[in-house]
Amino acid sequence: MKILFANPNTTQAVTDRIAAVARAAASPGTEIVAVTGQTGVPYIATRAEAAIGGRVALELLAEHSPGCDAAVIAAFADPGVGGARELLSIPVIGMAEAAMLTACMLGRRFSIVTFATAMGPWYRECVDYNGLTGRLASIRCVSGGFRDINTVQQEKQALLIEACHRAVQEDEADVVILGGAPLAGLAASIAGQVPVPLVDGVAAAVRQAEVLAALRPSKATAGTFRTPDPKAITGVPDALERLFTRR
Repeated sequence: MKILFANPNTTQAVTDRIAAVARAAASPGTEIVAVTGQTGVPYIATRAEAAIGGRVALELLAEHSPGCDAAVIAAFADPGVGGARELLSIPVIGMAEAAMLTACMLGRRFSIVTFATAMGPWYRECVDYNGLTGRLASIRCVSGGFRDINTVQQEKQALLIEACHRAVQEDEADVVILGGAPLAGLAASIAGQVPVPLVDGVAAAVRQAEVLAALRPSKATAGTFRTPDPKAITGVPDALERLFTRR
């Protein structure tokens, strides 16, 4: 089984971290292919950046998904996931979606804890898109800057742990999701310091991708995720053009 992780950010070090966590969580024999966006921002934090990231995600998926059994959009809040499901014939998993659905199987209400305040509104809209607002206890964003996106989890670890505790004590969260691709792997390293289950989006996504790939669901030919009618498109890479025009 081969699973593609498409990171629509431009930070290769974060992709490397995602790939390492995915490989550690994957079943024996599962191959992880991880690719990084060549345009866009170092990490996605706002709606505007997510709009750009959605296009980058589609370009990465179009180019690298052939031969894969499932794909994961490896940016929290899942930019482009709906469009990817329209265009691709393999299952496409959103990292945030996978984390939230996993959290719902571990408790009644979940909180999302992340490392930057700018992410709050976009994350909240992602929760609503997935129909899980009633299961959301809170979104807690650690304030303050950081030196390097690749080391933000080390820089802010104490503050992130504190935010997890506040989510449990003040917001009555049963489960905490550590939101953001740069936090991949942190859940496993601090699990003993938080009194409720912690969910890592990358680990959740790879396991759910394996399940969907094994189930071999057919591509929708009706409903809102059916393949769109062919349409001419300009100014995009050839692989993405072929998905739109189906030539």
